[in-house]
Amino acid sequence: MKLSVYKIDGTPLGEEVTLNPDVFEIEPNDHVLYLAVKAYLANQRQGTHSVKNRSAVSGGGRKPFRQ
Repeated sequence: MKLSVYKIDGTPLGEEVTLNPDVFEIEPNDHVLYLAVKAYLANQRQGTHSVKNRSAVSGGGRKPFRQ
């Protein structure tokens, strides 16, 4: 597969690049693309979540478990 090379302003450079057909002429797997995007977006989250412990929860004067 041959593609033309263009400059940053959109004018053709006059060169061609040959791309490997084993990489660029395959049928894309939609589910794998979905998983890759989902993993990328999950890694972009900040992750500042926290959980309250026993002393931070109001109420519950009864002993929570047996000794």
